[in-house]
Amino acid sequence: MIRPASPADASRIAEILIFVKRMNYRRIFQDDQVSFGEMQVLPLALSYQNDPELLQGLYVYDDGFVKGLVDIKGRQIRQLYVDSFFAGQGIGGQLIRFAVEQHGCDQLWVLEKNTDAIRFYQRHGFAFTGKRQLQEGTSQWLAEMERIHLSCIPAGYPL
Repeated sequence: MIRPASPADASRIAEILIFVKRMNYRRIFQDDQVSFGEMQVLPLALSYQNDPELLQGLYVYDDGFVKGLVDIKGRQIRQLYVDSFFAGQGIGGQLIRFAVEQHGCDQLWVLEKNTDAIRFYQRHGFAFTGKRQLQEGTSQWLAEMERIHLSCIPAGYPL
C-alpha cells in the first residue's frame, strides 16, 4: 500500500535514504566525508520527527513495513528510492505509477551518471529534455527528464 509518510516512519525513511544514496552515489561523487560523515541516519530521522512538515509530499510503500518512498512536489518527482534488499520486486514501478497516475507527475531530474535510475525512468515513459544543470556544490550534472505522453507521439513512431 502506498500512503502519506508520517513521523512514525522517520527512522525507516532515513535508513532507506542514507543507505541507498551511499550505495548509488558513492561511486559517482567519490566523497567519503559526505557519504559516511555528513550522511547519518539518526540526524535525518530526528529531523523528520521534529519537523513533520518535511514529510509533506512524501509517500511510502508499506506492506507491513516501509520498503520504499517517493517524494513529490507539484508535478515533479523529487526522490524515488527503494530499500536495496527489495530492489527488483516492482516496488519502484508501483511508486512511479502512483506519482504519475495519482499526482500527475511528469518531470524529474536525475544524475547523468546514475545509469540504473535513467534506465528505470525510461522504462516508465520518461525521456531526456536536453536541459542540464550542475548538482549544487558538486561537479556532477543533473539531466531533466519528462514523461512522454503517448498522445504527443506521431502515428507510426516506433516505441
